[in-house]
Amino acid sequence: MAAGTGTLKRHTLRTPVETADLRGLALGDIVFLDGHVFTGREGVYKRVLEDGHALPDGLTALSNVNFHCSPAATPDGEGGYRVGALSGTASFRFSKWLDDWFRVSGVKIVIGKGGMSSADYKRHFVPNGAIYLTTVGYGTGALLGRGVTSVRSVDWIDELGLAQALWCFEVARLGPFIVESDLDGNSLFERENAKIAANLERLYEGTRPPALRRYGETDDRSDEVI
Repeated sequence: MAAGTGTLKRHTLRTPVETADLRGLALGDIVFLDGHVFTGREGVYKRVLEDGHALPDGLTALSNVNFHCSPAATPDGEGGYRVGALSGTASFRFSKWLDDWFRVSGVKIVIGKGGMSSADYKRHFVPNGAIYLTTVGYGTGALLGRGVTSVRSVDWIDELGLAQALWCFEVARLGPFIVESDLDGNSLFERENAKIAANLERLYEGTRPPALRRYGETDDRSDEVI
């Protein structure tokens, strides 16, 4: 379902999702998730794709949403875990695994921090009918943790450790997330960065060079890294 005013819309999706569920999502829309979401980052990717271990039985039927994150989880004293926060990690470094990861996992949504490039989206996501959702800035881990209603399972915690283990969460209104890529492989970040870059020269026009500068600084704003 979607609700909102203007061009910004909010959607709630139930997992597992179908590609058809993603067609109504536009760049910059807000998404919340119900159902199940599983974590998978470097440790999981290497264990599955490089070491040849199969994903846990039943996981891909239960969820096709992969969150690049680590949970702040503590034992609850009853054999389970209490999750206080979910902290997203940067996704750009996972690009090299994506072709095989989509084939093995069947995921339709990847969540993480910072996004990837539109080239990655068009090469890896579009052929698989998948999109990327990004977390909303820093410091939202505790907010996301509120969306976890229970830990359904945790696998490979002894082999990979708490942060890298494969967690499967039952979630209710997990979010908010921002639609960073659409089914055509467009990127919200790249679109908005292009708008900003077009105005950089005008923004700094007439400013004086600094009297003191650090080694390597430049007055050429196109070389500036923010």
